[in-house]
Amino acid sequence: MASAQKKSLDQPDESRPIDKGKVEVVQLDAGSVMRTSFEPGWRWSECVKPVVGGDSCQVDHFGYCVSGRLHVRMDDGEEFEVGAGEVSHIPPGHDAWVVGDQPYVGVDFTGAEEYAKPSS
Repeated sequence: MASAQKKSLDQPDESRPIDKGKVEVVQLDAGSVMRTSFEPGWRWSECVKPVVGGDSCQVDHFGYCVSGRLHVRMDDGEEFEVGAGEVSHIPPGHDAWVVGDQPYVGVDFTGAEEYAKPSS
């Protein structure tokens, strides 16, 4: 039987600094959760791509936007925005960037194991 667990994202097990942002990860027996914090001007293709490579983000994101706005462009051309209080699923194959002058803060329940980790 699994035991109950809790951890604070304010004391993450792992932090991954990226240009104009940071990724904080907590690991529980049931899985990993990450908080992403991106400053205005952050864009995946400019701030994360140099770390991980590839043409677009290949991480599957299922998460919740705490604050700010994120514009997402899928490789197939579909575009949408995610804002505070919204839950989203962003499949692999996308670029994204912060909209406006407020930082974006989101919590993801998938993708923490691989997001913003240098390619080998």
